[in-house]
Amino acid sequence: MNERRITTFPPMADALKVVAVLRNPKDVLVSYHHHCRLLNAHGYVGSLEEFVQYFVDDDLAYSPYWLHVKEVWEKREHPNLHIMFFEDMKADIMKELRRLDGFLETRLSDDQLDNVARHTGFGAMKTRAGDGGPASNHVNTEVLTKDGGFFRKGQSGDWKNKLSPEMEEKVNKYIEEKIKNIGVPFKFV
Repeated sequence: MNERRITTFPPMADALKVVAVLRNPKDVLVSYHHHCRLLNAHGYVGSLEEFVQYFVDDDLAYSPYWLHVKEVWEKREHPNLHIMFFEDMKADIMKELRRLDGFLETRLSDDQLDNVARHTGFGAMKTRAGDGGPASNHVNTEVLTKDGGFFRKGQSGDWKNKLSPEMEEKVNKYIEEKIKNIGVPFKFV
């Protein structure tokens, strides 16, 4: 496993603004599994059960997930970092967009924020994405047809429909051992 650590923001940190979106680890796992199956560049053909094991073993590209979360959370007080939670955006997008507007100091009007919400809503992004269509050589057309494209569901808690009790127990143990002590207030919906 190749562990990396981000210890400082880049030299231009005074001008740079970073927005990090965190999400329930169980939903991250399910979404990432779909992503790795869908995109031919990943070429993942294993089962979800195998993927869960790779995830908890920190043996996937962009792993370890918990370390990424830890690095972001340790920087949460940095004035140029804004952390958003996927579940909060789903619950009240306007509240979260107002918080983001304040962080970015863009001073958008309510009408402009409504437009941002409409334009960045899941349905609008899914419509624009097109997912390459059946003729695309970038996606696994079988996965695209059966399970959806890059924008699959956009829901919180879909892991409940995907993880078996055994897989859930493995992920719960992973969360308990590696993520809970970081202190991130995940919403485990």
